[in-house]
Amino acid sequence: MAARIILDTNIWLDWLVFNDSSLLYLKRAFSEGQVRILIDAACEAELERVLAYDLARHTLAAPAQAECLAECRRIAQRIDEAAPEAERKLLPRCVDPDDQKFLELALAARADVLITKDHKLLELARRTKPFRILNPRKFSIQ
Repeated sequence: MAARIILDTNIWLDWLVFNDSSLLYLKRAFSEGQVRILIDAACEAELERVLAYDLARHTLAAPAQAECLAECRRIAQRIDEAAPEAERKLLPRCVDPDDQKFLELALAARADVLITKDHKLLELARRTKPFRILNPRKFSIQ
């Protein structure tokens, strides 16, 4: 059975824009059907906003932004239902409230892993039970 994976926005940028080599294993696992990547409306909306930011030498014109978003939609399965409020209340609270949506998506999607480089999310790794929180370099298919 394919592992259910959530990517935070910066990991999506690494995948779609920066072609980060630390994601090669994850990309291969996806192409081989070993992982299913999931996203919801809130996380997709954040990605869309961030793709329009000034990303230094990787700043994207509108057509490239649209291509990245289309690729995300091709890769990721959309989850439209939130986890029940009672379950969401059991999640640890992230210091950065903007990152809470990734925890909630992981819960709603019944994900195995939330992949992030965000230190505030990684600090919660010991406190989450329903899913793991990992840096992409620590992710592997078991």
